Amino acid sequence: MATTEDNLKERIKELTCLYEISSIIVNAEIDQIEETLKAIAFSLKKGFQFPKQTNFAIKTTICSIETKPIDETINIKSEILVFNKKNGFVIAFLSDDKSSFLKEEKQLLDSVALKIGNLLERIEIQQNEMSLKRQMERADRLSILGEITAGIAHELNTPLANILGFAELLKNDFKMEKAVADDLDKIIKNAIFSREVVKKLMFFACEMPQEMQQVNLVSSIKNALTLLDASFKKAQVRYIFNVKKEEILLKADTIQLTQIIFNLIINAIYFSPENGLITIEVKENENEIILKISDEGKGLSEDAIEKVFEPFFTTKPTGDGSGLGLSVVHGIVASHRGKISAKNNLNRGATFKVMLPKS
Repeated sequence: MATTEDNLKERIKELTCLYEISSIIVNAEIDQIEETLKAIAFSLKKGFQFPKQTNFAIKTTICSIETKPIDETINIKSEILVFNKKNGFVIAFLSDDKSSFLKEEKQLLDSVALKIGNLLERIEIQQNEMSLKRQMERADRLSILGEITAGIAHELNTPLANILGFAELLKNDFKMEKAVADDLDKIIKNAIFSREVVKKLMFFACEMPQEMQQVNLVSSIKNALTLLDASFKKAQVRYIFNVKKEEILLKADTIQLTQIIFNLIINAIYFSPENGLITIEVKENENEIILKISDEGKGLSEDAIEKVFEPFFTTKPTGDGSGLGLSVVHGIVASHRGKISAKNNLNRGATFKVMLPKS
C-alpha cells in the first residue's frame, strides 16, 4: 500500500514533468513539431509511476510519434482538441499487464493533451498569419509590377507604331529591291510581335478598354474546346467538361473572357503528359461563378506557385513561352473584380481556379 511519502513523491514527479513539458511547448518551433512531440512523450515517462514499463503515442493531423509501437496492453487515452475540434490523442500504455495507472496519471495525460492542443492552435494561427503575409506581399508585388508594366507599355507604344509605320512606307519605296524588301519584312514582323507583347503587358496592367456584357460562360468554354480540338489531339491529351447547366451568365468582356479560357486550357495542355486528362469544371453560387481547370502534369514548385502570375515568369524552356500568358489572365481577372489562384492537386498536376462576380 502506498504511503503518504510515496504519494507525495508521485505528485512531485507529475508536477516536475508538467513543468518540463510546458517549457518544451513554450520553446517549440513550427518547423520542429515532430521533435517537440517526441520530447513531450519521453518527458511524460518521468511523470508516471512505472517509467520503464510505460510508453506513449501522440497522434495529430500534423504528425504522429511513438516511444514504442502500441500493443494491446493496459492503456489510457486523452483527446487533443484544436479550436474545440478533435485533432488526435495522447495514449499511454503499460507493457506489464500486472501494473495499472493511477487516477492522477490520467489527469496528467489530460493536462498534457490540453497543452498539445494549445500548441497546435498556436501553430495554426502562425501558419495562417504567414500565409496572409505572403498573400499581401504577393499582392503588393503584383500591384507594383502592374504600375511599372503600364508605364513601360505606354512608353513603347509610340516608338513601335513609328517603326511599323516607317518600315511599311519604306517597303513601298523599295519593293523592287528584294533584299531590302525582305529585311523590311523582318522589321515589320518583329515590330508586330513587339506590339502584341505590349498589348499583353497592358492586359496584365488592366489598361485595355473593356466592353462589358452578359456572356454565357458555358458557350464560351464549349467554343474554346472546339477551336482547341486539334491541340488536344496533337498533344494526345483528353478533357472532360463538368457543368450542370447549359447557361451560366456573367457580366464580362467577351474577348477577354475568351483569353482567360484559352490561356488556362493551352497551359494545361502544355503541361499534361500523353493520355493525360484535363478537367474543366464550372460552378456557381448566388454571387459568383467558379471556373476550375486541372491537369495531370508535374505540378508547380513552391517558387512557381508564388510567382506564376508575374509577367515574364515561366517554367517553360526558353523559346516555348514569353511568360506573359498567366500574367495576362491575372490582369483580366483583376479588372473583372475577380480572383485567381493556383495550387497543386493531391495526387498530381495543378488546378487553376478563377472566381468571377456575376455582375
